[in-house]
Amino acid sequence: MSDGALQILDGTHLRTVDLSLSDADAPFTGVHILDIAHSRASSSLFGLSLPHSLKASALTRLRTPDPHAFRSADYSIDKASQILSDYITAIADELKDNPLIVSVLDGSTLRLLLEDEDDFAMLAENLFTDLDVEDKGKISKSQIQNALVQMGVEMGVPPFSEFPRLNDLLRTHGAHGQEELGQAQFAQLLQSVLQDLEEELSKKNVVFIQNIQIINGSKLRQILANEQELNNIVEKALQEKPEAKDGLGSTEIIRSFLERNAKELGLPVAQADEAAVLLYDAIFGDIAKEKDGVELHKEDLAKLVKDILAKFAEQLEVNPVYQDFA
Repeated sequence: MSDGALQILDGTHLRTVDLSLSDADAPFTGVHILDIAHSRASSSLFGLSLPHSLKASALTRLRTPDPHAFRSADYSIDKASQILSDYITAIADELKDNPLIVSVLDGSTLRLLLEDEDDFAMLAENLFTDLDVEDKGKISKSQIQNALVQMGVEMGVPPFSEFPRLNDLLRTHGAHGQEELGQAQFAQLLQSVLQDLEEELSKKNVVFIQNIQIINGSKLRQILANEQELNNIVEKALQEKPEAKDGLGSTEIIRSFLERNAKELGLPVAQADEAAVLLYDAIFGDIAKEKDGVELHKEDLAKLVKDILAKFAEQLEVNPVYQDFA
């Protein structure tokens, strides 16, 4: 696995989790079963602590009548095994519908960088030049922190917020001080810090969730499967026509509605990136040639909206769109 490479957690990793229980795992209260599930799921997902929202959504899928009573109740080992299996499956299903994108840093990128003397020398020189804003030929030791921030995840350096141990490493090397360093001294200090960081990451990987959403059509498919919800959306889209400006065709009106309600519908935000714009253009391009200029009755427009949503769902399943939702 490439250090820092984005990993998609879509529930696949959880399909082979060990679901066996023994007397050693007792007592089998609801809360203890959930703790076991979280621990085993985390181990299967690169050690990631499951987000509270994910756990809450998975628990909802279990449809327990009284969550508080469930947590405190005692269960036999057979019943506990079934609950464990159902809950792990619920987490996997939740991730299938709402995948997480994580970065896993294990020190390998830093190791490669440090092993190549020329690459490291060039990096250190570029960082020093960027940080020497006054062009004095010297910068303070404390600028090492800014150098690490500039390197970032792409070079294998975790964010300080995700790896507080970085501050300890800087203190160990006296890199919080105001002593000024020349370029050679800066490079030497940076090398020492990165060597220790690489060692730390190789012992314990850093895993953190990226603020990136995978739009794969799962929400659209749920809407398409719910006739009442789908009809409500179609009605809202059809209400756009009387208010539309003269000269707009049916597809333009529908596109405008979908773009404004993209997040609610599980569609990519068209203004966010080029990939989303291309997707909208591709889907509406052929339809516009066929439908614009043709007088469509309400029933025809309703069918057109459903067909367009179905095309989006189909395309997104094959080619998901990734968008930053920070």
